[in-house]
Amino acid sequence: MNKFFPTICAALIMTACATKPEYQITKQSDIDCLTRSASFEMPQVKLPQFPDRTYNVIDYGADPTSFSLSTEAIQRAIDDCTAEGGGTVVIPEGIYTTGPITLRSNVRLYTAPNSFVLFSHDLDLYEIYDDWFEGIPTKRCTSPLNALNAENIAITGHGTFNGNGDWWRPLKKQKMADVLWKAHLREKGGIVTEKNIWYPDSGSVIAQTYCIDQNVPVIEDESLWPQVKSFLRPVLLHFVGCKNILLEGVTFENSPAWNIHPMGCENLIVNHVSIRNPWYSQNGDGIDVESCKNVVIANSSFDVGDDAICMKSGKDKPGRDRGIPTENVVVDNCIVYHGHGGFVCGSEMSGGIRNIEVRNNLYIGTDVGLRFKSTRGRGGVVENIFIHDVNMVNIPNEGLLFDLFYGGKGSGEETEEEIAARMNAQAPPVSEETPAFRNIVIENVTGANIGRAILFNGLPEMKIQNVTLSDIVISSTYGALFRQTDGLTIKDVLISTTQGEAFTFAPTVENVTLN
Repeated sequence: MNKFFPTICAALIMTACATKPEYQITKQSDIDCLTRSASFEMPQVKLPQFPDRTYNVIDYGADPTSFSLSTEAIQRAIDDCTAEGGGTVVIPEGIYTTGPITLRSNVRLYTAPNSFVLFSHDLDLYEIYDDWFEGIPTKRCTSPLNALNAENIAITGHGTFNGNGDWWRPLKKQKMADVLWKAHLREKGGIVTEKNIWYPDSGSVIAQTYCIDQNVPVIEDESLWPQVKSFLRPVLLHFVGCKNILLEGVTFENSPAWNIHPMGCENLIVNHVSIRNPWYSQNGDGIDVESCKNVVIANSSFDVGDDAICMKSGKDKPGRDRGIPTENVVVDNCIVYHGHGGFVCGSEMSGGIRNIEVRNNLYIGTDVGLRFKSTRGRGGVVENIFIHDVNMVNIPNEGLLFDLFYGGKGSGEETEEEIAARMNAQAPPVSEETPAFRNIVIENVTGANIGRAILFNGLPEMKIQNVTLSDIVISSTYGALFRQTDGLTIKDVLISTTQGEAFTFAPTVENVTLN
């Protein structure tokens, strides 16, 4: 061997180590390419810009061994960065335990390869504050990653943010193998109810008695909120009223509730991220884009416990009063491994959802492929939705579902009697509380091993309107069933079933064009 070889190698290693890391790989041209090809007029979504300054959290006292909390060190680095005009806050390789982190304007939080940020499950670190959850105002605990009215913010790099959600979320015994259930109880203690549901403490059980709508308790006595703190589980990342946001490269996992929740934000880019939750995680959504505009979600993977990629805009009267739609969204080249739905609109859509394009997606084993859902009382309009070039496989329920009688559970989790009770109720007159779904184009879709190919279940007082299905091939157990639909175009759609007819049209379907 050449005697100079070790010296050369050492020099190359030193040079590589001295090379400044690339804090951001997404380019403006990448985003422009995605938005220019939308089926509607999509505004430019601009990347945030940051000065060439760096702040290393180690220099502020962060502990990369996880033995001590790094909350104060990370937050001081972020605060100094924004106070001095912005830049990049670096989290080097290591394991960091921390409480909630607040991102500020003009700050990019960069995670180095092999870095892991674990959010503590110590309730004392999470303040209770006024917020929204599931589309209505309530109180929640501070989110582990949060920002309010910030501009030019980013989380990039290669690291993982873990929300420690198993300490927060209720857990149903039926969803766990017995050995895992026992291990959970040994490690976390908590309380198991008569229905075999685990809760972290008695306060979480008590909070259930105050819930009149899903997971949002109604408590008038302010002194009682601290007693139910564990029930007010936060979303992992909650950005409110922010502009020019980039999430890139990192992994967000194990959230206490929803994983990523931007609300009232503008110019949001989610690129090359991995979003993961256990399949059994209660309310373990992937990303819920609520009342936001100008959004790109691309090149990302989802493996979650509830809806994966979801558009929302508030719920019932509070959502209508806020009146801010989710609009101008492109979802491109994403893969979903598990979730209640691959791509979802609703059920909280009272402020409206419009101008959405979904393309080049793959769904493997999601409960439903494409899922549109709402119910009476919501109001709001979902319109101008364009979906194309989607493949799905091993979907146990519907490949394409429009359910305007949504009851709060996943597809396949309700009995026929529960569904029939809502469908047989007397139809109310059309009002601001009536949801509407219209002007939707779905084309170039392939589905293999699907439970039911397609189900349209509109409201008699407001049918699903003007939907085009074209160039679709699905192999399924059951075929396509259409109810309460007005204006349906079916062109070059092939459904191969093992049971029943490929296409069934109820008498409530009007104005059908078949080719």
